[in-house]
Amino acid sequence: MVEGLVREFVPEAMAAGIDFSRMEMVPAKFHARRGKRRDGDVIWRLPTRDGPDIYLYILLEFQSKIDRWMSVRMQVYVGLLWQQIIRELKLKGQDTLPPVLPIVLYNGDRSWNAPTELADLITLPADSALWHWQPRVRYYLLDESAFPRDELARRESLAALLFRLEHCHEPDELIGLIDEAVNWFRQHPDYDTLQHLFTEVVQQAARGLKDQGAAVAIPEGMQEVRTMLATRVQEWTRKWKDEGKADTLLRQLLRRDKALPAGLEDRIRAASSDELDVWTDRLVDGKSLTEIFGPDHTH
Repeated sequence: MVEGLVREFVPEAMAAGIDFSRMEMVPAKFHARRGKRRDGDVIWRLPTRDGPDIYLYILLEFQSKIDRWMSVRMQVYVGLLWQQIIRELKLKGQDTLPPVLPIVLYNGDRSWNAPTELADLITLPADSALWHWQPRVRYYLLDESAFPRDELARRESLAALLFRLEHCHEPDELIGLIDEAVNWFRQHPDYDTLQHLFTEVVQQAARGLKDQGAAVAIPEGMQEVRTMLATRVQEWTRKWKDEGKADTLLRQLLRRDKALPAGLEDRIRAASSDELDVWTDRLVDGKSLTEIFGPDHTH
């Protein structure tokens, strides 16, 4: 998964000549402020063919909110990582530090607008002599929403599929993405653990549909989620259309009558699609609520 992410979305790292056959995960043994271990971080040592090893530091908090001070945090984390490397490799004398490529994976809907370089947060004139002593930490930003959907759809990697799943808001689209994920894992049966992780992403995407009035109990398996969605999409679509009809009818009534009697809005919200159509037609010529909804128009 990490190899696919780097190959497709971090061309600068690819230019360093990475040998993926010898990559290995490095446990993050350092602690951040308040003594808490940063279990959400993922660090990989990526050997290069002709140069030093690269430590790929992926900040996998799956940032969903923009953090203006991310470059400050990155400076701290990279420093802690270097301390860990010095300690474990027992560096001394003329030894040097390996390069680190810090990556922030951002999955929010708004475009990331925080500075990616620490220097942009420091108050100094451009010609100040103090710049010589200021840190120049920079992180590599992967803003999932910045990649056009059609471009991601042309890619066949799991990384691209992950980006698409995390930004899926429509049931029909989610069904298609689940089909793609299921087909990928059928072709790669050895990736069982990764399939469980993708199932969790699919479940999160399905739960996100509750914002559209589609809240249901979410099954445990990826295929089961797909089957559930396929059987519910028509029902949800019909419900959303009826809600749109009710909103339109209420808006037109309020424009004409300014206020509605108690109970009428509840009746409209609970009406069938056919009833909404009839009332909307009557609104054109009906001069009173009784002519539109009948004599007992609030029940």
